[in-house]
Amino acid sequence: MSGRVVHFEIPFDDGDRARQFYRDAFGWVINEIPEMHYSLVQTGPITDEGFPAEVGYIGGGMLKRESPTDRPVITIDVDDIDAALAKIESLGGMTVLGRQDVGEMGWAAYFKDVEGNLMGLWQSRQERPD
Repeated sequence: MSGRVVHFEIPFDDGDRARQFYRDAFGWVINEIPEMHYSLVQTGPITDEGFPAEVGYIGGGMLKRESPTDRPVITIDVDDIDAALAKIESLGGMTVLGRQDVGEMGWAAYFKDVEGNLMGLWQSRQERPD
């Protein structure tokens, strides 16, 4: 497990307003994916595959504010989401949304830590064939 922060999510009430704010404030490239009700956020240069081209920054996403994603979330990379959720629960955390398929890219999940903070987990598809 890398344990690295690999993604962030910013919720919004008005998607157009939020996307324009972050574009204007920081120069982020934000691509809306209407069929997923999600916007991909690039905070720096990317490779042809869409991954960060420089060390030291991460990209993220924006989505409509609704439970459980009603506040910003950071996402942590793990080798096995199910094992990570089991460990989190054994340490007093709580699964909010178990492993969810994210197309050909991988899987995501949400949990609350022992302080009640909502956090995300990410597992790349190539690390666990299903």
